[in-house]
Amino acid sequence: MTFERIEIHPQIMLGKPVIRGTRVSVELLLRKLSEGMTEAELLDAYPRLARADIQAALAYAAGQVGCQRIGIAD
Repeated sequence: MTFERIEIHPQIMLGKPVIRGTRVSVELLLRKLSEGMTEAELLDAYPRLARADIQAALAYAAGQVGCQRIGIAD
């Protein structure tokens, strides 16, 4: 499985997975959601994000937690 909306680059956010073309990390999105922020609130707070970006972040995190080997599209 590849995640075209997620990128990992050593010079962007110290290599943390981020939404491609942004400095919005998967970790930040997960933290905000866990704190009760809604998808609509995230999209309002981060206008460069799309709903598909949030879904990609959740899928990426689920893959990591599930110990599945996942690929990142370059």
